[in-house]
Amino acid sequence: MKLENPIGALEVLRKADADAGESKTWRLAGEAKVMLARLSNNDKRLFKEAVGHYESALKSNPNDKKARRSLNSLRSEMDGLGIRAGGMSMFIDDGAPTFLGIVSIVVAIGLVLVGLKVIPEHLSGETNDIAHMTISFQSSSGASRESVNVTIELNRDAAPLHVDNFVKLAERGLYDGTIFHRVIDDFMIQGGDFENSDGTGGYATEFYGYCNGQSSVVDCSSETDYTVPDEADNGLLHDSCVISMAKTSAENTGGSQFFLIPEDSEPDWLDGVHTVFGTITSGCGFVTQMSEVATGQNDLPMNAIVLESVIIS
Repeated sequence: MKLENPIGALEVLRKADADAGESKTWRLAGEAKVMLARLSNNDKRLFKEAVGHYESALKSNPNDKKARRSLNSLRSEMDGLGIRAGGMSMFIDDGAPTFLGIVSIVVAIGLVLVGLKVIPEHLSGETNDIAHMTISFQSSSGASRESVNVTIELNRDAAPLHVDNFVKLAERGLYDGTIFHRVIDDFMIQGGDFENSDGTGGYATEFYGYCNGQSSVVDCSSETDYTVPDEADNGLLHDSCVISMAKTSAENTGGSQFFLIPEDSEPDWLDGVHTVFGTITSGCGFVTQMSEVATGQNDLPMNAIVLESVIIS
């Protein structure tokens, strides 16, 4: 690039990253195409290809600030040259719609009509998944075990991956019969370890792009390495009566374990660290009772708190 040889630069990039898997590859390719366009008397096609390369860089890494600045600068330059950054010429030519443009208009009208029918039907029902938990426990004041229901509204909009993971684990029956292995009064009750029942096991239901907390473009070598990436900065806080994802101290290590926060707890120090993905809409009083049971070593309840089943509706 310093030698003003963009064609040579593109050849080097193709050899260095043949699969174009890196954001930086796309950004440098965009810079090479911009240089080539300028050397080619402001070739429109090359400018548009450069836009596409920068957009691919941002798709690969939305935090690539250099790519974003370069893209904005290029669009300004193209506006000054009267070059459209998008592909509108395919649809409009000299102010009149092309054949493809006419077809696109017809298709768009059809989609709008379908949307007018489907959207109201969608809005009339529940937009979030509801988890119905049946839990058995013996309260600190009770002489016998009781079975109670706890209802949780899962917020798929705020934490789509966490809700997807939780729902699939529940639908596969992996939570059924598991225990809440860690209970701390005035704080939370934690469960979901379907492997070891002691907080050392449990993993995500499928590959979400992370293996043991590390980003990966290929599937993990074992399903036990599946983890869920953090969605902690979603606007949901650790207020009382919510469900949040348990994990290790490392980022992106959520698996199957979760914790429920009782009525008398608001652990705000977890905000932005752990991912809240739902609200307890019924039965939070029972969660508070469970958090007050007698515990032994490692905060394990003396009398087991058993998650009998989780039904999603």
